[in-house]
Amino acid sequence: MFIEVDSHPLLDPVAIRVELPTPQGTESPPWLQKLLEPGNGPEELSQESRKAVRSLLRHGGYRPAGRGKPSSEWLVKAAAQGRLGSILPLVDAGNAASRAEGIPLSVVDLDRVQPPLTISLGQPGERYIFNRSDQQIDVEGLICLRDRDGPLANAVKDSQRCKTDDTTRRALILVWGTVDLPGAATRLAMRVQDLVSQLGADTEGVEFRRSGGEESLLSGPGSH
Repeated sequence: MFIEVDSHPLLDPVAIRVELPTPQGTESPPWLQKLLEPGNGPEELSQESRKAVRSLLRHGGYRPAGRGKPSSEWLVKAAAQGRLGSILPLVDAGNAASRAEGIPLSVVDLDRVQPPLTISLGQPGERYIFNRSDQQIDVEGLICLRDRDGPLANAVKDSQRCKTDDTTRRALILVWGTVDLPGAATRLAMRVQDLVSQLGADTEGVEFRRSGGEESLLSGPGSH
């Protein structure tokens, strides 16, 4: 599996493909839910991480503030306040790892997307629904994962159409790393890989290719 990436001076993506032996169901095991509780992660995001991730999102003209800030900022704050509840096993694994490293990631159901997958900036007028209340996010200027039908995930909010549910077995977990935090995206991906492996999942790294058919950019952690 590979993802084609438009040129971006700050983006350092890492991703893993996850496959569970059975549908993930609705309830995470107690050990995973515990990782979402206060005291099991940083109480606040480091200024270095906050600045680096916001710079990544700002590059295309997007304004990462208010409700449009990186998901990692919300996770750290919510967890410290005891407001980060369990959602679904794969989502919980991603949230626990993202909270620990301070970098955003996306969790996408691979059976809900239409290949090929690419990463590029959102275009004027592009937006998508991100929750069951049909609320929308304007993604103009925001670096996004997209499929044949348009943008579907980013470092702020993933689209409702690609989110996992209790029937999910195959998923893509994409880390929105930045070159300003060397090695951090790989560490986060390895942390996620370890957590989903404990859920019984098989994993493999995802290759990234530059647009235009150039050589591979990088790939995620090895198979497990």
